[in-house]
Amino acid sequence: MGIKILQQSKSRKQKAEAYKLFAKASDMGNLKAMEKMADALLFGNFGMQNITAAIQLYESLAKEGSYKAQNALGFLSSCGIGMEYNQAKALIYYTFGSAGGSMISQMILGYRYLSGISVLQNCEVALSHYKKVADYIADKLEKSESVPVEKVRLTERPENLSSNSEILDWDIYQYYKFLAERGDVQIQVSLGQLHLIGRKGLDQDYYKALYYFLKAAKAGSANAMAFIGKMYLEGNVAAPQNNATAFKYFSMAANKGNAIGLHGLGLLYFYGKGVPVNYAEALKYFEKAAEKGWPNAQFQLGFMYYSGSGVWKDYKLAFKYFYLASQSGQPLAIYYLAKMYATGTGVLRSCRTAVELYKGVCELGHWAEKFLTAYFAYKNGDIDSSLVQYALLAEMGYEVAQSNSAFILESKKAKILEKEKMYPMALLLWNRAAIQGYAFARVKIGDYHYYGYGTKKDYQTAATHYSIAANKYHSAQAMFNLAYMYEHGLGIAKDVRLARRLYDMAAQTSPDAHIPVFFALMKLETVHLFRDILFSNFTMRWKWMKLDNTLGPHWDLFVIGLIVAVLIFLLRNRYL
Repeated sequence: MGIKILQQSKSRKQKAEAYKLFAKASDMGNLKAMEKMADALLFGNFGMQNITAAIQLYESLAKEGSYKAQNALGFLSSCGIGMEYNQAKALIYYTFGSAGGSMISQMILGYRYLSGISVLQNCEVALSHYKKVADYIADKLEKSESVPVEKVRLTERPENLSSNSEILDWDIYQYYKFLAERGDVQIQVSLGQLHLIGRKGLDQDYYKALYYFLKAAKAGSANAMAFIGKMYLEGNVAAPQNNATAFKYFSMAANKGNAIGLHGLGLLYFYGKGVPVNYAEALKYFEKAAEKGWPNAQFQLGFMYYSGSGVWKDYKLAFKYFYLASQSGQPLAIYYLAKMYATGTGVLRSCRTAVELYKGVCELGHWAEKFLTAYFAYKNGDIDSSLVQYALLAEMGYEVAQSNSAFILESKKAKILEKEKMYPMALLLWNRAAIQGYAFARVKIGDYHYYGYGTKKDYQTAATHYSIAANKYHSAQAMFNLAYMYEHGLGIAKDVRLARRLYDMAAQTSPDAHIPVFFALMKLETVHLFRDILFSNFTMRWKWMKLDNTLGPHWDLFVIGLIVAVLIFLLRNRYL
């Protein structure tokens, strides 16, 4: 009953009722209910977070062979949340979890062997783990089209998360509804799509999707016609499965040259839905849709050549179409590309490429929904709940989750970890995110070594990380920081010319850097002019004393303040 309520209800109150039923069933020894309750206590569903109680439940479940409990205990041991930080123990739990059938444990082990975390780096073992999860995801994808969950970066707008473009603000949604009712066809189609798949934080609602598509279709929108055809082809509560209706709407869209409509007709002929199976017709429609750049049609062409369905097998052509579709993020195309690289079919075998592609497919799993619940928990001030959810996703290898977890940890707002553990854990996560190519994380590692957060102060290592971020990712912040270090000779040989050049590059790379670069260059030029004057006039009388000894360690801030005061004085006199 609890599971049924949870699946069918949308309101928070009804879902809370489901957990009351889980609690009763759990007290009676039901293992599935105990797993549900343990998860709720760990992740803080409905304000229930109690990690100590969750661990007790997980330990009882682990003795009964629960792979979900094994996975959870591995995660808690790995992060040191409520348990002793112990990577060896975590690895054992994950191994048992994966053996029991946990896809999450499989994915974590795949990431660990790919990155060499507490194990020797081994691409082939990583490939084995990722392939099992990717096969599971691909099977789900073939049955129903999946849409990637929005992954909001907390680092981008910490002061105004509600305006993040990944989540549709309620006021903007109301404005879109107003425009749709006024007859804006493009908005009608967009709202229909959002409700059809449940994106931007909106619930999936087939009735609303069909409502907006029908309005747009009446106004002549080919895209809306195609989406109505798609709804009837797949079948749902608002549009029961009907091949004839699907054919009608796909034909209407295709007659207008719409790629989605052409692809829909191709599917009907390929699978023989409402019409006899006709591979030649399917091929014709897929080719027309693919020429218009529709990734699903490109995938279908790739699949036909890969499997030899109605055409001669041609792995080179299959690879071409899979690659084209993968550039638009078509998940099944990425899966089949990974398969080809893993086996060396039609392409030179590459374990690393196969693993990276499989990893991308694995990250489309239903567990990615935690990105939304973690984001809303953070937005509502439930920091601990948000951190646990992001930390689990980080453990699975999601770069955005690694960055978000590190961001929360360094804010020191979480209460589930001791304060002294936060910076070292944040540094570890920033490092993992940086390895996966996130430039901001690379700059953060430099900052941590520069200031000695979670590690010893090390200017040389800081300069190395800033250099990587500046040269590889063209980060303006990294260029500015590196320029400052060259200016003062911190961890690297002092080089004023190179400092000037890096300051200029930072200003050219980002408009936000113009003002800080202006003040930094003003300070640099003023100080060097001041030094030149002193050296030329007084070197014969007495030895030059360093400014650090004369004005103190923060003399540069004094100079900047002086420059600002002079500028304000000049500007005021100009306008008087």
